[in-house]
Amino acid sequence: METSSSNPTPDTNKDRLLEGIRDFNTREFVPNQLLFDELKEKQTPHTLFIGCSDSRVVPHMLTKSLAGELFVVRNIGNFVPLYKRKSVTYVATSAVIEYAVNQLEVKNIVVCGHSNCGGCAALYKDKELKKLPQTRNWLELARPVKERVEKKIAKNKLKLEEREAYTEKLNVVLQIKHLMDYPYIRKKVKAGELNVYGWYYQIEEGRIYNYDKELKKFVKVD
Repeated sequence: METSSSNPTPDTNKDRLLEGIRDFNTREFVPNQLLFDELKEKQTPHTLFIGCSDSRVVPHMLTKSLAGELFVVRNIGNFVPLYKRKSVTYVATSAVIEYAVNQLEVKNIVVCGHSNCGGCAALYKDKELKKLPQTRNWLELARPVKERVEKKIAKNKLKLEEREAYTEKLNVVLQIKHLMDYPYIRKKVKAGELNVYGWYYQIEEGRIYNYDKELKKFVKVD
């Protein structure tokens, strides 16, 4: 999540959206008519993509995926709510996960964090969050990340200038841990029916780093 102070005017935005619709129909839809004919009755996505709502993170662009391949949920900070069988809290994201795994039977789940994440940065901006109560409540899902990072800084095991990237990467690892607390996900992973990946998108490099569970670090995908 990040904000911009130089957005186009409302009229310009509207014109760009309408032009985008026309461009989609001629450049994307017509050449792929057969694909969309197949998709009109059903979808069979192979991957659930859990990403940040940040406008710079575009799942289909990053993975070069076609329509029908990704089932996507995006939220501030690419968070995964803690598993609770009967809960009315954060149900939108939890429902997407449940539907993707148990109904659509996706074969992969990707949790994708990114550099310069406003959601992760907001963990350390208590004053600014006073005017954003819903955002503040949502960020509680990453409180363990904040606490761990602050402890490392206090013990001089992490420099302040390293905090941003470390927080973003640690957050991806935490959200994977949350996923593995879902019984049906844990069961499918154990049976070899489902893969869970943690990605870190370095915006200025245009590179994706995949979390290696054995090495316990993010490795660039070449």
